[in-house]
Amino acid sequence: MTMRRGERALEALGAVTIGDVCLQNPFMTASGTSGHDIELASFMPLHKLGAVVAKSLFHESWAGNPSPRVHLAQSGMINAVGLQGPGVAAWVRDSLPLLEHAHVTPIVSIWGRTVAEYVGAAEQLHSAGRRIAALEVNLSCPNLEGRSGIIAHDPSLSGNIISAVARVAQVPVWAKLSANTDRIVDVATTVSDAGASSLTLINTMLGMQINVNDATYSLGNGGGGLSGAAIHPIAVRAVHDVRSALPQVPIVGVGGISSGADAVEMMMAGANAVQVGTASFARPNATWRIACEAALIARSRGASSWTQITSLVHHK
Repeated sequence: MTMRRGERALEALGAVTIGDVCLQNPFMTASGTSGHDIELASFMPLHKLGAVVAKSLFHESWAGNPSPRVHLAQSGMINAVGLQGPGVAAWVRDSLPLLEHAHVTPIVSIWGRTVAEYVGAAEQLHSAGRRIAALEVNLSCPNLEGRSGIIAHDPSLSGNIISAVARVAQVPVWAKLSANTDRIVDVATTVSDAGASSLTLINTMLGMQINVNDATYSLGNGGGGLSGAAIHPIAVRAVHDVRSALPQVPIVGVGGISSGADAVEMMMAGANAVQVGTASFARPNATWRIACEAALIARSRGASSWTQITSLVHHK
């Protein structure tokens, strides 16, 4: 009964616009947490979500990191999957038709280590045309262009990648940023100026676990990315600070959303839409459940549209 009430509330609140992308509601799966296409279709109505964001794709197939790749952490999980995937061309051939047949709105995430690799992945999406709603550029990758660190920590390089991808992309470009830096507002400003029509905030936080019984790493790669409830306050702060600096730029908030209240909190901080990730590993229907819960909360506040929730804390 509560889910049905939530679905009715979700329908009543209507669509959201993220730059040039119109979604039937602001709830999406997060890249890397729901597979490449319709893997979660038996658990929830994917076609009733705002969008499904496919796992980040390289310009060619990529094997990823050694196992073990995922491990439980306090209030979340830590992973070092290593962006394993079939490559863009294989995804367009094999996964996109499945999403279309299921009437799901797809968003594609791409990654690379150099500007050329990002551009190559974006160009391979030309065959998909407008069959995808947006292209999310995952900038939280290691930088192998003669510098150390993560790409999204470098405003100049991040801007160059977004500018290069935007020149060849046939759909709106979203930039997914990292909060493992105190320069997230600078990076957000730069990539927005470079052509990103929306910002996705945030990705996982750097972390590590060591097994005290045998002094070994819990992940085959050593360190990994921490996600889940533990990073939710960090994500809320990132969204809040970027919204304060860039009041007109669309933001998609992601990070530790495990309840409707978490989603509403993220939107009040400044997100126009949200993505649900780690919660899906515990409950595969999490995105739909959270969407319905959040809609009931919004309606209980008297909201008739999501715009009445977004950035609410900034208007106090």
